[in-house]
Amino acid sequence: MSPLDAFWHIANLFAPAWGLAALLAAAIKGLWRREAKPVAWRRLWGWGAAGGSAAVVVSLALLGRDGRMAGYALLVLGVALPQWWLLSFRR
Repeated sequence: MSPLDAFWHIANLFAPAWGLAALLAAAIKGLWRREAKPVAWRRLWGWGAAGGSAAVVVSLALLGRDGRMAGYALLVLGVALPQWWLLSFRR
C-alpha cells in the first residue's frame, strides 16, 4: 500500500465521524439558537469529531472491523455526548 492509499484509507475511516459531527453541530446551531449561541460552531464540531474518532477507534478495537451496527451506535454516542455536555453544563 502506498502512502497515498494509506492516507485515503485512514481518512475514509474517520469521515463518518467528522461528517456526523458537522451535521449535528449545524443542527444544534439551527434548532437551539438561544442555548447554543455562546458555543462556537467550530467548538461543537471539534468536540463531536474527537468523540466520534475515539468511538471509531474503540469500536475497531472491540469489534475487530469497521462497519458493524454496534460500531455505528457507538459512533452516534461518541459524537452526541460531547456536544450534549457542552450545551447542558455550560451554565
